[in-house]
Amino acid sequence: MVQYACTHPWVLVASGWALYPFVLNQFSCLLAGGHMTDLINTEKDLVVSLKDYIKAEESKLEQIKKWAEKLDQLTDTATKDPEGFLGHPVNAFKLMKRLNTEWGELESLVLKDMSDGFISNMTIQRQFFPNDEDQTGAAKALLRLQDTYNLDTDTLSRGNLPGVKHKSFLTAEDCFELGKIAYTEADYYHTELWMEQALKQLDEGEVSSADKVYILDYLSYAVYQQGDLGKAMALTRRLLELDPEHQRANGNMKYFEYIMAKEKEANKSSTDSEDQQEKETEVKKKDYLPERRKYEMLCRGEGLKMTPRRQKRLFCRYYDGNRNPRYILGPVKQEDEWDKPRIVRFLDIISDEEIETVKELAKPRLSRATVHDPETGKLTTAHYRVSKSAWLSGYESPVVSRINTRIQDLTGLDVSTAEELQVANYGVGGQYEPHFDFARKDEPDAFKELGTGNRIATWLFYMSDVSAGGATVFPEVGASVWPKKGTAVFWYNLFPSGEGDYSTRHAACPVLVGNKWVSNKWLHERGQEFRRPCTLSELE
Repeated sequence: MVQYACTHPWVLVASGWALYPFVLNQFSCLLAGGHMTDLINTEKDLVVSLKDYIKAEESKLEQIKKWAEKLDQLTDTATKDPEGFLGHPVNAFKLMKRLNTEWGELESLVLKDMSDGFISNMTIQRQFFPNDEDQTGAAKALLRLQDTYNLDTDTLSRGNLPGVKHKSFLTAEDCFELGKIAYTEADYYHTELWMEQALKQLDEGEVSSADKVYILDYLSYAVYQQGDLGKAMALTRRLLELDPEHQRANGNMKYFEYIMAKEKEANKSSTDSEDQQEKETEVKKKDYLPERRKYEMLCRGEGLKMTPRRQKRLFCRYYDGNRNPRYILGPVKQEDEWDKPRIVRFLDIISDEEIETVKELAKPRLSRATVHDPETGKLTTAHYRVSKSAWLSGYESPVVSRINTRIQDLTGLDVSTAEELQVANYGVGGQYEPHFDFARKDEPDAFKELGTGNRIATWLFYMSDVSAGGATVFPEVGASVWPKKGTAVFWYNLFPSGEGDYSTRHAACPVLVGNKWVSNKWLHERGQEFRRPCTLSELE
């Protein structure tokens, strides 16, 4: 009998018998992106077109240069003895010919626009270019990653991220741009961080088009908005040293001095001073909830650690889908990820060929991912879900149909009432903040249009490895499930009684480095009446 190694004791679940558990060697229990790849290819095409244009311009200049060199020698000879030169009838004829014909041809060559091909290609490709909103979104993704993974600006700027294959740096101008985008969002915390980084890089001697005066202007205001009046005044003084006539800085300095004088006159109490210090050191938004902190800790791998006693209850096994004929002779590898709620992972459950087929089917349809609006029951986009998704039906491809059948065989649940297979792509910064898959009691119409009841369970395929980030985390219980290509995780959202299991609240962490592809199947209550009967207890 074949065995495989994992972190949990090994058992075989097949014909009702099991081996005694024992611990084996370590087994690995561990966006968007398609369109971004197209943009890379678009840019490559433009570079080729640009190089063709440069070659054409160089060829044109070479012809003009040769013409100029030839005429330079000729005119030097002619001007030394004009009468003697023109005394030769051939020279006289050629002078007439040059001035009447050849200089006109040269004029046409000089005026010839060699950029037509490049400009034409640019015009065609421009329709696929990202816009200001896309650029702002990319900047926000960087800021989101910075917060979630506790990255300082210098680390991000130097590209020192885990798992990177192609290291990249941020210039002072890039840092200035990030600071400006944060500023337009009234995010003065990140404005300060990135303007300071831009200033630091310029102070270290980086050659850049970024202007220290502009940087200090943004930076001083951002610092003032966060309550640090002393630092704002110091930065404004530095700005005025560079540009003594700067109108806004002079006005701000007078205002800052006025405020400072008022504060001194008021002789604020020590309690007020402490409040001011707390305001100065506040670096997170007002809505920064405890759940958010737990979510970010789990994303960084700083979650709760199971006690040894609980860990002993987790097993790896060969699973035959409760004696399903398809898996009796070829059971699949199943591994416990968490106990309550019970989260299991199936290993080697989807092949590379199936993954590529699903991705190719989904790529043309990828659009901004949607969520169910609890008020309307309809699908809508949401700021807390940043990814692209597509839906695939079983009748479209034998591969999708085969995947649906596999899910039914291994879960024992009827997939005929399930939603279509959703394929999602999370690029860098892509995430899905903490949410429930099932509808709560205050959302009775969430799935009314489907007519199949609530979402009883979730099946999630990982269709790519992720270099850094991208975990699926459960903040209520402290579980982190890391992406591993070819595996799938499964959990029940509802108790057998039909009540929602609130411990299944989960999130998709931002992708720090790499590209994350997943596909999921939401199974519904209808059709499961005899497959998963109700119990008498509400929470069982």
